[in-house]
Amino acid sequence: MGRFHRHDDGVEHSHAHTDHGDMSGYDTDSERVEVLDAIFGENDQRADFNRAAFDAAGVRAVNLMSSPGSGKTTVLVATLEALADEMRFGIVEGDIATDLDAAKLAGRGAQVSLLNTEDGFGGECHLDAPMVNRALQGLDLDGLDLVIIENVGNLVCPAEFDVGEHAKAMVWSVTEGEDKPMKYPVMFRSVEVVLINKIDLIPYLDVDLDDYIVAVRTANPTARIIPVSAKTGEGMAEWYDWLRVRLVGQDRIELQG
Repeated sequence: MGRFHRHDDGVEHSHAHTDHGDMSGYDTDSERVEVLDAIFGENDQRADFNRAAFDAAGVRAVNLMSSPGSGKTTVLVATLEALADEMRFGIVEGDIATDLDAAKLAGRGAQVSLLNTEDGFGGECHLDAPMVNRALQGLDLDGLDLVIIENVGNLVCPAEFDVGEHAKAMVWSVTEGEDKPMKYPVMFRSVEVVLINKIDLIPYLDVDLDDYIVAVRTANPTARIIPVSAKTGEGMAEWYDWLRVRLVGQDRIELQG
């Protein structure tokens, strides 16, 4: 489904990658629209189902997205180490193949449910709501406060699919170049929070953090921008506070504590 796309205005279309010969006599545009309506319609229904399950259990969920190599898993490791005593975490770990990232998160106080899209999903480059629903069967939602869905590393498709989350966030590293919000605007427009990661590398790179911030603002004027280093911990406190207040609620944490 990676070639199917839905834009912010609701317009849906597909990018054909193969030549199927003479299609005269066939209304291929209408057929594509019908297929896309079915795909996104089914996904959105399942997303509503997932969200209802989260709400019934009193759980909040965030869809965490990024390109490969941005440091998304490192951000999660640091988050669990900092907040595991305050919040009960569930992680849906999405990857095309392997359990490498899930293994990094294991043993840190969180419930982890691994989802490989290569297993029965055709190696999809994103998670959709039915996949997440399947992964939720591996979590005890009644015993959790926050579920973080670590999406497959990709700056295109993950942003287009509602998986039942209450908020979307993304990790973008300074090693990726400040042009990414212009090249992948749907991703940057879809999120509430942008973590600009690996700022500890700025002294060794020809980059200006202000340029990265301006680039985000061109795509998303309202997103919260948090420069961080998941490796050193710089800036991460602001991310933790956002999780506490926006997603879980400070009052709930204080009551639990």
